[in-house]
Amino acid sequence: MSGIIEYCKEKGCIVKINECLKDYTSFQIGGTANIAVFPDNPECLTGLFRLIKNHSANHILLGNGSNVLICENHFDGVVIFTSHMNGVRAEGEYIYADCGAPLNKIANLAKDHALSGLEFAYGIPGTLGGAVYMNAGAYGGQMADVVHSSEYLDTETLEVKTLYKDQHEFAYRESVYGKNKSFVAASAVLKLKHGDMGDIESNMNKNMAARREKQPLEYPSAGSVFKRGSGFFTAKLIEDCGLKGCAVGGAQVSEKHAGFIVNKGNAGFSDVVNLIEHIKSVIFDKTGLNIECEIKIIEF
Repeated sequence: MSGIIEYCKEKGCIVKINECLKDYTSFQIGGTANIAVFPDNPECLTGLFRLIKNHSANHILLGNGSNVLICENHFDGVVIFTSHMNGVRAEGEYIYADCGAPLNKIANLAKDHALSGLEFAYGIPGTLGGAVYMNAGAYGGQMADVVHSSEYLDTETLEVKTLYKDQHEFAYRESVYGKNKSFVAASAVLKLKHGDMGDIESNMNKNMAARREKQPLEYPSAGSVFKRGSGFFTAKLIEDCGLKGCAVGGAQVSEKHAGFIVNKGNAGFSDVVNLIEHIKSVIFDKTGLNIECEIKIIEF
């Protein structure tokens, strides 16, 4: 581990020892880690994975922790946060962005250049890397609609390669990145369309207003907990099964939007996991349907 720490200091990227992880998750739940690292460029990221491979070190890769539930144990390894890799620029109809760039930052840049196609992403509290990984979507749009290409690091071979549109194998909340655990998205190119800046801004504001009205943004959460089902909306199913407001410890099914589990105060990992299992069990017992988690549950 000392080699990783020395490398980070040499490259000038932030490194923290025995860091509390809950401070970096939107759920405000999580344990600690031996090392937390914040690389700020692709070369540093590649160097980190080279050292991790050479040391056979355990590692976890996170963006801004908005779609994850992390256990409260101590992680004997390295947690890499990509949030400092956040460069964004626009050229013509294209936006070039690093994996840690927040979707709001990218959507605002698109609006400032009168580029349409990312209005759906405004308000999604994630980074580009995570959005490409899970083909994030909302309000009729998804990343599959706008991703032209992405550059990734293969952590097994330490080669940097490019994927083009169809090679991403996008599906509902899925992509090739979820199927290949050694692929780490480093950046992406988004292809948008020229539009009217006023219309773009109006649609962005409309989407944000809808989020504030319908989603429990006043509480810590990880967004929608479950994927949409085949032929049904899971949030409505949860509500119809009488689970709105159901709580385990400090974790509660939101009374505002049944698709969210919120941290009402000092919720622990086990509170959320037990509530998830209870929801799944009740729905299966009442409907015979199995529902699938959309958030990533990380245990160690």
